Amino acid sequence: MENNAHNKGNIAGKLLLFISFISLLLSLQGYVRKKPFYQPENYPLSTRGTAPLVMQGGDPYIRALMRTITASEANVKQPYHVIYGGSQVTDLTDHPDRCITITVGINKGNCSTAAGRYQMLNFVWDEKATRYHPNPNGVLWWKKYSFEPEYQDAVVHAWLSDKNAWGVDISESLKAGEIDSVLRLLSGTWTSLGYGIETNSMSQYLPQVYQNMLQEELS
Repeated sequence: MENNAHNKGNIAGKLLLFISFISLLLSLQGYVRKKPFYQPENYPLSTRGTAPLVMQGGDPYIRALMRTITASEANVKQPYHVIYGGSQVTDLTDHPDRCITITVGINKGNCSTAAGRYQMLNFVWDEKATRYHPNPNGVLWWKKYSFEPEYQDAVVHAWLSDKNAWGVDISESLKAGEIDSVLRLLSGTWTSLGYGIETNSMSQYLPQVYQNMLQEELS
């Protein structure tokens, strides 16, 4: 009888120890889940950057800058199709040219035609596409400039690569680590980059976004 009681006591003790061990594991699992590991999925949205460009090739420093502009200007799932206000358009045979009323900020009451990954206004697109578009349709004054994703990228890449357009070699400035000065230079065009009238919650993270995007582009 004593042996049976002793054996039952051992079994009960082992069972209690096992239950305690399982409880400890569950507690640790809960702790691990709550621990803020420094991994990309836990970054603030603004520091993750944006999806790759559709355009193939080009300067990786300029490409990383283009993705940084997108992070502030059109950080949505389909940036090439977005127009001012967040609506999406499907027809990109040309700039959408829809003037959407501005409801907040210094330009409240006016309207904006900003569209695409780089939120280009209609007249800005017309001017830059005339100069940089690689594949216009038509001849002379009847040319049309497709607004398809690859051409949005191509026009902006060529524009940012043009030293005469900006008075500085942006690629060389980026290679020298001067991302802040580049963002300041471009803020007159893309006002959400900081230093401008439409600084937003993304603006402060853009130098880090650029570094993230550059690592991807260089790899």
